[in-house]
Amino acid sequence: MGFMPTISHFVQDYIRKKPFLEEALSRGIINNASLAQELIPIIQKQIQKKVKFSAVNLAIRRFAKKATKHAPKIKLFDQDTDLTLKSDLIELCLDKHNVKKETIKKIEESIGHKQGDFFVVVKGINEFTIITNKKYKQKIQSIIQTDSKIIIEELCAITITLPKNSIESSGLFYAISKELFWENISIVEAVSTFTEITLIIKEKDAPRILSILKSLIIKFQK
Repeated sequence: MGFMPTISHFVQDYIRKKPFLEEALSRGIINNASLAQELIPIIQKQIQKKVKFSAVNLAIRRFAKKATKHAPKIKLFDQDTDLTLKSDLIELCLDKHNVKKETIKKIEESIGHKQGDFFVVVKGINEFTIITNKKYKQKIQSIIQTDSKIIIEELCAITITLPKNSIESSGLFYAISKELFWENISIVEAVSTFTEITLIIKEKDAPRILSILKSLIIKFQK
């Protein structure tokens, strides 16, 4: 006789596939009864028979208790973790097939590496993305001599320095994106090196994001 999934298994499987729902349950900010009402027709469709509200609600409460009790205590940051803000940036998205490699090199050489400047090039399958100081916009456009597919202005970059052993820590990107999701803040781009994560964001969101990240670093330093 094969394994017969219980209501608890169905509830757990549903919630596990929705990380933000699982997080909300562990925080105690989800109405269990409302979630149970939503899950009942889904479970009934899977098992082809009626299920009781009390059984689904109990399974949710048990899962929430377990999620809270066994939430991982991880240390993602250390005392050297720092935040750096660069403002007044732009992003230019270029069609890779219309821009030669030599052109990108010429752009980098013309901008140089002046102290305080910001310059990132991301090479994708079909595009080049250049993120740099707004003051270089005209210079870059004169070099590429082609229209950018997209130009985004009023951006800033927040760079988070990371411990060298952060590569061994699971959930780093999730922890950051999750906190911004809860505040309904979008990330325009994210680029990283071995010990840095840089978030490209809208300038208007910078104060809120800085505050969120400072709290997050304190939380995961402990």
